[in-house]
Amino acid sequence: MSRIFDALQRSGTERSGVEYPDMVSVATEVFEAQPDPVLTDQTIRESVSPVPVSLLETPKDKDYKEKAEEEPRGPEEFPSLETSLSPSSRMVFLTDPDSLAAEKFRFLGVRLRQLRQNRTLKKVLVTSTIPEEGKSLVSANLAGVLARRKERVLLLEGDLRRPTLTQQFGLGRLIGLGEWLQSSRRIVSNIFYFRNLGFWFLPAGVPLDNPLELMQSGKLLELMTELSNLFDWVIVDSPPLLPLADTTVWARVTDGVLLVTREGKTERGPLQRGLEVLKSSELLGVVLNSSMNPDQNSYYHRYSPPGSK
Repeated sequence: MSRIFDALQRSGTERSGVEYPDMVSVATEVFEAQPDPVLTDQTIRESVSPVPVSLLETPKDKDYKEKAEEEPRGPEEFPSLETSLSPSSRMVFLTDPDSLAAEKFRFLGVRLRQLRQNRTLKKVLVTSTIPEEGKSLVSANLAGVLARRKERVLLLEGDLRRPTLTQQFGLGRLIGLGEWLQSSRRIVSNIFYFRNLGFWFLPAGVPLDNPLELMQSGKLLELMTELSNLFDWVIVDSPPLLPLADTTVWARVTDGVLLVTREGKTERGPLQRGLEVLKSSELLGVVLNSSMNPDQNSYYHRYSPPGSK
């Protein structure tokens, strides 16, 4: 933890005019060079299993609550989509698998698998202290590397106020978690399988002004229990810790928390307050983005296999 604080302290004095190189620092510090991209072009095409029109309706539509068709019984029965990601999407586990960034995400996946040998660890919450520290990017890449081991991985868009993952994947308006929490339905069915990414995705749905009451109704806990029975990993991309209380609710229904920080963005004070919000038993580790350590980048290039990037 002292390494994280030292890096953030250094960035606080060097922030003005500094351009951060595309490289990673130590084991639990994961690369992110730029703010999360906003993809405006439609980059999703439907596969053989098209998305039912009913999934695009609003929760006010009568048919939403009265849907009579059978609910999916397993992950394989959810509708599937295939994404068409550009290199600028920074899903490095797929677009640049030989990079140091992708290697660090794979190492993060290994560390989580090691941790679960000694504790219950299936539902992982990824959060940050403030916005724009890279938690959504970390969540997506972590889901991707975990799915490489042929495990059933669900990426859950848990920020019901300002969701970003749906837009990053090029998806339009979809009914998701928020609408399900407002409905009387027992099982959520608005989950999609990304064929070329290898994992499942539950969108947040239309942004809500105040989702906290819905999240505390008890229905969210029932959902997470059901999802843990369907999937090997559930990665939750949650809102930041400050100043909202949403993340504390997510922490109660998950098994552990990864706290994402960003060199040049996160300040020591907010990070300290964020750590105080979390219980020590909840925190799995801290992920540091935008590291300024050039040595590891040159080390990687010296020892990377021929033909790697």
